[in-house]
Amino acid sequence: MDEQIDYVRLGLKVGLEIHQQLDTKHKLFCDCPTELADSSTPVSEVERYLKVTKSEVGEVDPAALYEIKRGRKIIYQIPKGHACLVELDEEPPHELNREALKITIAIAKALHSRILDEIYVMRKIVVDGSNPTGFQRTAVVAIGGYIDDEDGRVGIQTICVEEDAARKIDEAAGYVKYNLDRLGIPLIEISTAPDIRTPEQAMRVALRIGLLMRLTGKVKRGIGTIRQDLNISISEGEKIEIKGVSKLELIPKVIRYEVQRQLKLMDIKRELRKRGVRADEITCNIKDITDILRSSNSKLVHRELRKGHRAYAIGLKKFKGILGVEVQPNRRFGTELSDYARAWGGVSGIIHSDELPKYGIIEDIVVSIYKYLKLDPERDAFVVVISDRERAERALSAVVERVRYALVGIPKETRGANPDGTTRYLRPQPGAARMYPETDVPPIRIDEGLLKEAELLKPKTPEELLKELVSRHGLNKEMATQLIKDPLLPMYLDLVRELGELIKPQLIATTLLIYLKGLKSEGLNIDSLTEDDIKKVLQAVGDGRIAKEAIPEVLSAYLRKNVENVEEAINMFTQISVEELRQLVRKIVEENKNAVSRKGTKAFGLIMGKVMSLVRGRIDGKIVANVVQEVLQEFHSEDS
Repeated sequence: MDEQIDYVRLGLKVGLEIHQQLDTKHKLFCDCPTELADSSTPVSEVERYLKVTKSEVGEVDPAALYEIKRGRKIIYQIPKGHACLVELDEEPPHELNREALKITIAIAKALHSRILDEIYVMRKIVVDGSNPTGFQRTAVVAIGGYIDDEDGRVGIQTICVEEDAARKIDEAAGYVKYNLDRLGIPLIEISTAPDIRTPEQAMRVALRIGLLMRLTGKVKRGIGTIRQDLNISISEGEKIEIKGVSKLELIPKVIRYEVQRQLKLMDIKRELRKRGVRADEITCNIKDITDILRSSNSKLVHRELRKGHRAYAIGLKKFKGILGVEVQPNRRFGTELSDYARAWGGVSGIIHSDELPKYGIIEDIVVSIYKYLKLDPERDAFVVVISDRERAERALSAVVERVRYALVGIPKETRGANPDGTTRYLRPQPGAARMYPETDVPPIRIDEGLLKEAELLKPKTPEELLKELVSRHGLNKEMATQLIKDPLLPMYLDLVRELGELIKPQLIATTLLIYLKGLKSEGLNIDSLTEDDIKKVLQAVGDGRIAKEAIPEVLSAYLRKNVENVEEAINMFTQISVEELRQLVRKIVEENKNAVSRKGTKAFGLIMGKVMSLVRGRIDGKIVANVVQEVLQEFHSEDS
């Protein structure tokens, strides 16, 4: 589908919000460390319920109202030594972390932004439970600026420093549990203007900004330390906020799939109008169909009924086939409705008529449901929820509201990114009345001393980095240029920093740009490789455990699931000594002595091929060639 989409004609606009944890000694508003607690850290727990109030202008934020309606209990884990009374909102915040501010200013300078003269901390309403205060503290540090891309300059709107949210560790229908170790870790948030016009440009811009931050040497690394949010719109669609894109390479896919979703939703809108569907026909007339479903052989149904739940259904007139329309790969309009049912009602999902018969619900039962609901099987559809009455009513009411909006178009909502690049409904988008001043933290005046300190952390430009890769790292210009544009560049810089005394940068670059790409072309999922996996393999080369030629073989064995971990793969290719090699060559020559005698000097290729089939990746190929030559000379001398 992507090949048929003209993103410029559709008026695609994308803005990025990049959140990166800063590698500071202390959290943003207290003296707690910025490392996460391990599983052995003692924890205590407290329980809270959050309430929503009107803002100064008398408005209730829609996202806040949504969370409150869910009525969930919030449990906070307080790991000893990793959170304090500030995180728990039992003590006022301390002064804003100067180190975090300095790093933020350095990055803002690299993006040509204007540093504000005075920094004021604001409160941003967040009531999903990820902050016990009910808000996130954030401060605008710089405005404006830009980053250059081959498709044009992309503007920077704001650069903020803010506190990271608590870490969600468990969730169910009636509660959500957070660990407070992550809460308060300093984040830099960089928001671009909606100047991005293609999925590929979005990834390039995100990569460039991420690289600038990494080059300060003052940002954290690893899973969960960087998150990208996307604001995506097309001309006839709606601006949708997508949260939590954790991998750079997912960005183009998320954009493509969101454009596809909006186009499909507009198709649904046109089809419903063509069918003459009216909003007043879409009602939440809930019927109990438990007795009908009880006669099915569905394990899903009987599992829920054994819990004491009942089955409730609503009819959707003239909706036959609509719920089965695929809006994203493996996600249908019915999946969108299921997201709403889960989010608003706390149920496990829905069953709809467009996917039946299925789940052990046979055609006869489907016909019975249609008859009981007084619907036409040729024109109408129905939705079923199996739960307790209260949650089922909330879920089905949310489904009805979403179905009604299908006549209007695309709802303005916040969505979450899935690992495959598709997205799911999270909550309504927040309103404009969610920010207000933080009265517990004094403003900070930016002086010359702070600006000079920040200047020392200002990262290199891509041009300066290219020069360094060639002159100091010894890469040829073609490879250095390729590396600058590759999403694996940050990993390369990390590996050079950590393994520079053991491994030449040339081999690290070759591993990332050639070996990994080769494995990907073979259909292997290189995304499952972590930086630590690759580091272990390169370290084994540096320690002399495996030959550098074994790198692709080791990685291939691991990716093909021939072993459980990288260490086992390394052991498969442990180097043999020259003496062990010599004994092996002599054995092979002896086994093929007639052919060796007959071929004379031409026997080298025969023996070399047989030896390499046994030792490839376990010893340098040049050493093998030399030993084969020596043993053949010995053989011919004895033979003559």
